[in-house]
Parts: sequence; C-alpha cells; structure tokens
Amino acid sequence: MDYKEQVEQVVSTAQFGDLIEFLYPIGYSHWGVYDGDGYIIHFSVADESQVMSKFRNCLQTIFPVCGDLLLGETKIRRQLLAEVNVPKGARVSVSNNQHDLEPSPVDEIRKRRDALLDKEYTYKLFTHNCEHFATFVRSGKAMCNQIPGKPKNKECVESTESFGYLVPSS
Repeated sequence: MDYKEQVEQVVSTAQFGDLIEFLYPIGYSHWGVYDGDGYIIHFSVADESQVMSKFRNCLQTIFPVCGDLLLGETKIRRQLLAEVNVPKGARVSVSNNQHDLEPSPVDEIRKRRDALLDKEYTYKLFTHNCEHFATFVRSGKAMCNQIPGKPKNKECVESTESFGYLVPSS
C-alpha cells in the first residue's frame, strides 16, 4: 500500500485522540494525535522567515529525516495528515498499543490539546519530543519508547510537568 493509501486508511479509521505514528525508514518514528476530520496535532516546524525556510529545506536535503531536529525549534500545529512532511518510504498508522497507557476521557484530551496548540518548544530528543507530546495529550503522561537504552513505558516526569504546566486544572 502506498503512502497516500495509508493516509486514507488512517483517516477513515482513526478516532479523536488516537496516536498516529509515522514510521521512518531509518527506524524511528514521528508521533501525533488524531484531531478528527483528517487532521492531527503534532510537533511541527515553528514559524520562520523565508531565509530560514530555505536553510531548513537545505538541511532536509542533506539530512532528510532529521533536518528539523537539528534546528530544535518546533511548534504544536494542527495539520492535515496528508500534508505532514515525511521522508520517502515512511509508513503511517494508528498506533494506540505501543504504550502501556490508558487514554483519558475525550474532554481531558481536548483540554490538553487546546492548552498546547500553537505553543513553541525547543525539541529535546531524549526528554521533550513528539512522542512525549502525543502520549501526554492522549493520557496525561509523557512517554517515549524509542530511546535506546531507556526503559519502555516509563513516564518522563520532566516532559509531563513541562506540558502540564500549561494545562488548566480541573
């Protein structure tokens, strides 16, 4: 199944709050949360000037899978799933079973999404990344299972606190 067909399948089956995984050919993944109507929310490129955009494009040509990470600045965006920039050979799917987490009620997921949408963050590969963000929005706990040498299904308290700081208490 080609990438466009995978996107169509995800859009036709995903439910609000599902974890969306973009598995890159080099073995790591980008993560987002399904927001309905074909959209996801995820760590994306921060607003930038035309010069910075050209520099980023150059970096992505040289380092096709990690050019954005090298620059470090990201923004939580709502974007059509079909428009997320991925490297050739990437696969996309609903991946709710990759973490030992219970999803929060929909109203809690919405509250976290609303509090974090359009916020800018410095991307930190080991402590504050797209997987931490997605799992936090879905469950209230930031977790990343793809860091080599780190225990699986262990909450990253630093990231949970950083995201949680912006979410109003109930």
